[in-house]
Amino acid sequence: MNAGFSFGSYIPGQSCVHRLDPRTKLVLGCVFIVVLLCSQSVMTLAICAAFVAAAYGLAQIPPSKAVASVAPLMAIVVIVALLNLFVTQGGEVLVELGFLRISEAGVYTCLFMGARLTIMMLGMSLITLTTMTIDLTEAFERLLSPFARFGLPAHELGMIMGIALRFMPQFANELVTVYHAQVSRGAKLSNSPVKGVRMLSSLMVPLFTSVFRHAETLSAAMDARCYHGGEGRTHLHPLHFAPRDGVAAAAVALLACCVAAVNVLL
Repeated sequence: MNAGFSFGSYIPGQSCVHRLDPRTKLVLGCVFIVVLLCSQSVMTLAICAAFVAAAYGLAQIPPSKAVASVAPLMAIVVIVALLNLFVTQGGEVLVELGFLRISEAGVYTCLFMGARLTIMMLGMSLITLTTMTIDLTEAFERLLSPFARFGLPAHELGMIMGIALRFMPQFANELVTVYHAQVSRGAKLSNSPVKGVRMLSSLMVPLFTSVFRHAETLSAAMDARCYHGGEGRTHLHPLHFAPRDGVAAAAVALLACCVAAVNVLL
């Protein structure tokens, strides 16, 4: 068990990426996902990967931190890649075991989808690594505020997102604590996938009990502080756009143009 879960965590810094307006990061992050989903070749994936690598370099975040931020989520990448490996068929059949068949198209799609999801997770993780949770919450609320006049609870949705991001590292720490507590009590927890299913109950039950206890404590703390929503709430550091936000938007626009051009030419 590894306690180095950092997706949703913030790494302090004064880089140009850290100082971007959080609204800019959220909007450009969504645009980046769309651009990545529109990538249709290895060349376009390479361009997106180079863009993410450059962004991490500007943010001055070590590669080890970048890998640690997405490592716990790589199970999703593996599952999606394996599904494409066996479902997608085309070209020469490489392996055939009963009803399972692996072809050249399946291998290509497996690797392509795995690379695409990994790049996507690294790009979105950069937002949380360079932005404090409270700033992300405020940015999300500000972006949804135009829809508040139609009855959308913008502040409440922003609060939910902020709490969820804050609880992700806490959830991982609780899992490690429960794991070591069970081992100290003589529980035989194995890394085997088959035996791992049997040990889920010994981990999940106390884990969710602890999570619900933290949620109840948080609710009581908010009630004790007379929290009644965002009406009349002020901000110590209001959000402001700066010229660097325009530069970031231009960089993402250039990325989108490059991907579109490669898709058309190839």
